[in-house]
Amino acid sequence: MPPKNRHVFVYNKTKETFLAFRVTVADSILSRLVGLLGKRALKPDSGVWIVPANAIHTIGMLFTFDLGLIDKDFKVVGLRELIRPFRVTRPIFRAESVLELPAHAIFKSRTEVGDQLVIERYEARESAALRDAADTSVATQGAGDDLVPSGHAGTSTN
Repeated sequence: MPPKNRHVFVYNKTKETFLAFRVTVADSILSRLVGLLGKRALKPDSGVWIVPANAIHTIGMLFTFDLGLIDKDFKVVGLRELIRPFRVTRPIFRAESVLELPAHAIFKSRTEVGDQLVIERYEARESAALRDAADTSVATQGAGDDLVPSGHAGTSTN
């Protein structure tokens, strides 16, 4: 059974804008090799994060897209806008990974070289709600009157 795709969001901390909300992580040999091959387009707010990589090719691609090159600290070290099919980009040796994004994503987010990105997995709302419910039930079991809300220790209500 093939592994489930992992997704992350990409946020430009410097400009306080999102580049994409649903970026597929390509960190295996096969997923890095395939990348966007065979796709007819990127959905808005999606993309592919290829780790590790410092250059890409678009041979066999069917559409134009934007490319961000990122160092190990998630700082933008290179940008390429509107890369057309059947091209090869020059490597940027400081780059540790690349983001393939829909056309115009770089322009719309105002991203520039030097910007600091945040790339993180998002947590499903269900699991966060379930975890909070579990924490609450564990805290209230058998605690009785000994519970004091955080930030209120030592205060009196009289």
